Amino acid sequence: MAAVAQAVPRRTTPGWMIVLEQELRDLWLGGRGLVLSFAFSLLMSVIAYLVATNKALNLLEQNEAVNLSLQVAVATGAFLSLLAAADAVSGERERGTLESLLLTPAPRLEIGLAKVAAACSLWVAAYLITLPYIWFLGRGIGIVGDAAATGLLVGALLAVFLASLGVLISMFAGTNRVSLSVGLLLLLALFAPTQLPSSAQQGWAGELLLRVNPLTAGEHYVGRVVVNAHSWTEDVSWLLSPLIAAATVAALVVVLAPRVIRLHGAAS
Repeated sequence: MAAVAQAVPRRTTPGWMIVLEQELRDLWLGGRGLVLSFAFSLLMSVIAYLVATNKALNLLEQNEAVNLSLQVAVATGAFLSLLAAADAVSGERERGTLESLLLTPAPRLEIGLAKVAAACSLWVAAYLITLPYIWFLGRGIGIVGDAAATGLLVGALLAVFLASLGVLISMFAGTNRVSLSVGLLLLLALFAPTQLPSSAQQGWAGELLLRVNPLTAGEHYVGRVVVNAHSWTEDVSWLLSPLIAAATVAALVVVLAPRVIRLHGAAS
């Protein structure tokens, strides 16, 4: 029996799982994820309170109130993923911990993907926090299920897109400050079309701008389903941009991580 037991190879934990476990431990047990989640819950509480009690905002129909809260949750949750991902590699360099990470049995490709997955855990937490608010604002009108499902779908695509983008920027950035600055600038550029007047969003050019931008396209799809009560398939073309963006940037992480994750980043 002893000889048979020795002949059976021991199972080893995959390298990517080791990295992911460590990333999640640093993010959540280290307190950063808990602080960000608590701040997000405060934001959602303020929005729900204003929508439910403020006389001006209270003129919103329930489905519009649910849509407003859901879009804030989707955008903020994806932003938190970008914030965590922008620190993924450049932050490790500055803290002097990247060398020990590169010595783990995980290939650099798996290290990059594990960091994307860890950053997306912030979106998962934000989504779970959002669900009670969606139920509270949408109870009695039969849209809670559709709102929760569309929010999960669109939010997951945007979280993967922005988390992958953050890791990609962090791999090339010389310092953590550069990584965070570039990430925030790109995020502001993506949000800029939402501030355009409604007249500028009309016509083929305005619609094209909304469709090409993953953030505006995703939020537009949520609004069509939640506010206009459209079927899931009626406006599915609006999901092309978030889907393509998530797949493309994640693929860039897969291709570039083995070559770009190194001890020294690009010049600032």
